[in-house]
Amino acid sequence: MKKGQIAEGRIDHVVFPNKGMAITEEGDRVVVKNTIPGQKVSFLVNKVRKGKAEGRLLETIEMSPLEVEASCPHFGECGGCTYLSLPYDEQLKIKETQVRGMMEEAIGEACEYEWLGIKGSPVQSEYRNKMEFSFGDAYKGGPLALGQHKRGSFYDILTVTECQIVDEDFRAILKATVEFFGDKEISFFHRLTHVGYLRHLLVRKAVKTQEILVDLVTTTQMKNDAELLNQWKDVLCALSLKGELKGVLRTKNDSVADVVRNDGTEILFGQDYFYEELLGLKFKISPFSFFQTNSLGAEVLYETAREFILSDNADLLREKIVYDLYSGTGTIAQMLAPVAKEVVGVEIIEEAVEAAKENAALNGLENCKFLAGDVLKVLDTIEEKPDYIVLDPPRDGIHPKAIEKIINYGVENMIYISCKPTSLARDLEIFLARGYEVKKICCVDMFPNTVHVETVALLSRVKEK
Repeated sequence: MKKGQIAEGRIDHVVFPNKGMAITEEGDRVVVKNTIPGQKVSFLVNKVRKGKAEGRLLETIEMSPLEVEASCPHFGECGGCTYLSLPYDEQLKIKETQVRGMMEEAIGEACEYEWLGIKGSPVQSEYRNKMEFSFGDAYKGGPLALGQHKRGSFYDILTVTECQIVDEDFRAILKATVEFFGDKEISFFHRLTHVGYLRHLLVRKAVKTQEILVDLVTTTQMKNDAELLNQWKDVLCALSLKGELKGVLRTKNDSVADVVRNDGTEILFGQDYFYEELLGLKFKISPFSFFQTNSLGAEVLYETAREFILSDNADLLREKIVYDLYSGTGTIAQMLAPVAKEVVGVEIIEEAVEAAKENAALNGLENCKFLAGDVLKVLDTIEEKPDYIVLDPPRDGIHPKAIEKIINYGVENMIYISCKPTSLARDLEIFLARGYEVKKICCVDMFPNTVHVETVALLSRVKEK
């Protein structure tokens, strides 16, 4: 294949996260992203290196025999839900096959382990409790848009008023917001010129309490914007919503990078937090607190992790000190606290640590301690040595030097929860080389209709013979 060539091929299989393998009639193999097994597609070859070719999807010529009609009118144009046209059981099969293949390659014959398959999300639509919508235009010079990036585009934004992974309250807030600022002809922040006002709309809604928090992220380039923000707030407060609007906020962000950053938040209405419930525990959540985006799926994930820990001995942790590394707002720590002597959580985001402390107090848990800082550095400062370790790192996995420190504690068992199986596979190879074996692995689908999946692994130190 040559760069710039247009060709057709049939998708044989998909490699995590979204790399379809297209095979042409001539037998050439080309990676084409955002495709589904069985589709016939046309593509433009945009990269050829060391005999391997990659192509950009141009058109789906024939649907896969597996596909059904997608439930969202934005499907295909929006860059979000790659698997929406697949029945849910087929989505689960693809994800399980992908993860199991990666785990088998990483583990090889190093040890025998129990593969427990994949657990589905309790709900497959309207499951997200948080969305960050971007302001922009659908095409250069077009009207104001608010939603998701178009597939394959860094700049163009698609207004997703019918998005199916959030509920009708999200959709109503999005529609009211884009119409309000569109009518006022307020400019969005241009990523090239770094000029403009509107950046993002952050909406969070608790599944159990139905409480809603809305945060408008803007630059400070518009002076005297208080009246404008007050009018927008009034529009939201007048909406007929199923949930309860607990707070309307404005966050300032003058970073030139396309990220949601907090340079200061003001309350326009209500309060800057709301509450969600998980596995009988209550959690206070602020705009930028980390919390799993699928509340019902998170219960499945954490129940799975707890089963791994306690399956052999329900009293295993009674006199044990547990480290919850990369602890976020302390969900896992608080889940384990009732059956442990003490839980020590470490998290780099200070706001999340403060939230974890508040949540532990809210739930009456006195044996949780949360520390702010990089795991790599904080481990050197903790006096209590762990008897058990739970790892739930960010997508990129664990820093190699931090892995060495974790291994040097010599604990008998660890749980590794991963939102990116490629990072888990890489880190497992290190653990295996340093005296641990994998006992169990289970996938949990927290993100229906997308390419993403969570994986839980139980590791045990190999006993010397």
